Amino acid sequence: MKTTVRLILGDQLNPHHSWFEEVNDYITYVLIECWDEATYAPHHIQKVAGIFSAMRQFAESLEQKGHHVHYSNILTSRNKSIAAELDYLCVQSGIQHLEIQEPDEWRLRQILESIAREGLTLRFVSSEHFISAPGEFMRTFEGKKTYVMETFYRKLRKRTGILMDGATPFGGKWNYDVQNRKKLPKNHLPPPLFLPETDVSQVVADIQEAEIPCIGALKDPKHFYWPTTPEQAWEVYEQWLAHAFPLFGDYQDAMTVKDWALYHSRISFALNTKMMDPLAVCRRAEEVFRSREDVPINAAEGFIRQILGWREFMRNIYEVRMPEFGEENYFGHDRKLPEWFWTGDTKMKCQSHAIGQSLQHGYAHHIQRLMVTGNFLLLAGIDPDEVDLWYLGIYIDAFEWVEITNTRGMSQFADGGWIATKPYVASANYMKKMGDYCDNCVYNPKTKTDEDSCPLNALYWDFFERNRDKLGNNFRLGMVYRTYDKMSSEQKQAISAKAADLLEQINEL
Repeated sequence: MKTTVRLILGDQLNPHHSWFEEVNDYITYVLIECWDEATYAPHHIQKVAGIFSAMRQFAESLEQKGHHVHYSNILTSRNKSIAAELDYLCVQSGIQHLEIQEPDEWRLRQILESIAREGLTLRFVSSEHFISAPGEFMRTFEGKKTYVMETFYRKLRKRTGILMDGATPFGGKWNYDVQNRKKLPKNHLPPPLFLPETDVSQVVADIQEAEIPCIGALKDPKHFYWPTTPEQAWEVYEQWLAHAFPLFGDYQDAMTVKDWALYHSRISFALNTKMMDPLAVCRRAEEVFRSREDVPINAAEGFIRQILGWREFMRNIYEVRMPEFGEENYFGHDRKLPEWFWTGDTKMKCQSHAIGQSLQHGYAHHIQRLMVTGNFLLLAGIDPDEVDLWYLGIYIDAFEWVEITNTRGMSQFADGGWIATKPYVASANYMKKMGDYCDNCVYNPKTKTDEDSCPLNALYWDFFERNRDKLGNNFRLGMVYRTYDKMSSEQKQAISAKAADLLEQINEL
């Protein structure tokens, strides 16, 4: 008789978890596709299909190893809520013990804690995935007023020994970010992508029959190109290491309308569903770097920093700052999300491409998210709640713990500076410097207040003027305010009027 149920969530597909070391006839592993988890944000069809497909294949792999598995797919689940479905299964089977890997999302943690009742013991265990823990994070910043990613990153480098030469960083420097900002040379394109192929036709049919509302597109369900098994994920990664890793460092911030993935590895979905171990990914990158002369230090360090640095840092920020963090709105922004964020139908070429790519692939790289769409949303004063929901739904790798820290903190500065020391905003000059978005755009990137001026220019200066009381004393923004203050009063008034007009007609831009 089965006496224990172990719940596996859709982002807990870790084949190396200690749960699976031995087959136990008294344990049943439960995976549940349910309405609430598929619809709490306006999710991209590729995200829902990818998670469901990965869950189904993970369940099958457990069964092949002899484990007992109960799988509730979206058409057989009796309840819309994962908690209700899980409780129903426990009651029907007379289960006395329920074990759950700690959910990463605060929202889901609260839901699952509600299952505990008389006659059913509930135990949370580690997901055994992350490199660091909140305790280590808090000890690092004990007595500090701010959390600095670089500080935590260096501590993890020392503890893990990754990219270290004894007690000093390999190459003599901790961070090579200044070497990660090159624009793609003209007519340059990365090597062809390696794309796995999974037939998700049945999954998509089930999603449609269940009438789950989704956004975005999935052109060919028979050839789904995101990894849905650990084996596929590692194959994608190895192909990337072989062919694209050497130039990742130079061009990780570059943007172009000619390619949607550039030199990025596309393993974030596999990482965030725990199909891949982040420490193993970092160690493999270091191994390749140390064994190949064609991989420079700015590529290795830049890639490892994204995982060992930012990913771990953001996860711990989420752990120590939620749920209050999810309500931060430093600037009091309350404007609605432009309608074209759901279609990409805007004359602004940078926004149209980044949004269109996101709708087509469920993906945009970090600079597109931060400095293209995120930049516009902050300059335009969009409500952070609406910003969070859009990012959480549209990206295949977005789960709240990593999404909200990057959007509400890093991108929108809604936390007032806990994560970033200044708002990451830019005028059209940045777009022109880092990519080809300004080429053949109907808007002029060089002017501020003309009829055809790029909206980013007036919005950029207006943002700093209207938030002077909150940003005027920021030590990193002195040059910005000195430049603005040298403008004539007529020019300032023209900028203010232009910005007001742009925001009035935001859905027509």
